Amino acid sequence: MKNLFKSLAEFQQEVKVIHKATQGYGYSYTDLPKIFSEINPLMKKHGLGFTQLINSHEGQNYLVTMLFHVESGESIESSALIPIVQLKGMNDYQSFGSGCTYYRRYAISSMLCLVTEKD
Repeated sequence: MKNLFKSLAEFQQEVKVIHKATQGYGYSYTDLPKIFSEINPLMKKHGLGFTQLINSHEGQNYLVTMLFHVESGESIESSALIPIVQLKGMNDYQSFGSGCTYYRRYAISSMLCLVTEKD
């Protein structure tokens, strides 16, 4: 795992704070396109990639985020349960999509130790 962790550490030294730029639902947040536009060039530079998959197990949906080192194939992953929540004014599919997007933002931010907010 030394290749992955070395590249991740170098990435973290170079990535900047990604400021919240999107307003919605009564608060501001950093959306996925903003996060990707900031991290993708640096990830490429440091030989890193990631994928985010939705897996189902025993009626529960999980977001699996995998970070990998392109050259060595070394990887780490995390899973987060996506709770089933009915959001006001949305049908089941829209609520699920909103939840997936929410968890994708926070999962990749957590895995890469991105700073996207003051707290």
